[in-house]
Amino acid sequence: MLYYCIVFLVIAILAGALGFGAIAGTAALIAKVLFLIFLVLFIAMLLRGRKV
Repeated sequence: MLYYCIVFLVIAILAGALGFGAIAGTAALIAKVLFLIFLVLFIAMLLRGRKV
């Protein structure tokens, strides 16, 4: 999931540099949402503790 967050962040940066504002905003929003989901899942796993 962190991989997809980074991919959308790169897309947002490239689209912003090329002048595609709407695409850059949408890609940045998707990257933020995916990063927040990643953080919530990561913290939940830390608090819960994974048993191998």
